[in-house]
Amino acid sequence: MPDHTLTSLDDLVALYPNPIAPASVAKEIDHVDANYAALIAASPFFVLATNGPDGLDCSPRGDMPGFVRLRDAKTLLIPDRRGNNRLDSLKNILFDNRIGMLFLIPGYGETLRVNGTATLSSDPELCAGFAMAGKLPACVIVVAVESVYFQCSRAVVRADLWNLAAQRDKRSLPSAGQILRAITEKNDKVETFDGEAYDKALPERVKATLY
Repeated sequence: MPDHTLTSLDDLVALYPNPIAPASVAKEIDHVDANYAALIAASPFFVLATNGPDGLDCSPRGDMPGFVRLRDAKTLLIPDRRGNNRLDSLKNILFDNRIGMLFLIPGYGETLRVNGTATLSSDPELCAGFAMAGKLPACVIVVAVESVYFQCSRAVVRADLWNLAAQRDKRSLPSAGQILRAITEKNDKVETFDGEAYDKALPERVKATLY
């Protein structure tokens, strides 16, 4: 059988003969301008991509709109809220400080991409500025912005992402407890999770540990 694996830039480019759209180039800048700042301020959710010694990681980050703040046009500040303490993203940043961010805004078709480098700060004054429900973030991710640009709405439109009528009934999908039980009952090195008890306690546990 013929091998259709792409192995060269020439092979790749040949599949996309149309020239790059002018807007695709013009939209990318090296700082956060007023329009891009408005999108960041409106976003309650972004995905953080990092690289580390164990490979790539993609982590969801969410809070009330405006939780990612601009220190200036070249700097973003992100509080690290409570999570599972795996610290995948943070450990990766210590190893390789390059990051990518993809912001989403409910009801808005375009997404926003930000690339840059990151450092971690536990400065008490900086952390205090992100206090929520009386709790401080353990640290703040400080992002040095290198490129910013919006992504067109095609992916969101194809996914019908913001259509409330298209939302799945969560009961039709495996729950967190079911997933944990299925994995652990096949692993003789760990105790099998009580999936039903885990699911029952999860909503209150999430509520109590948001911050």
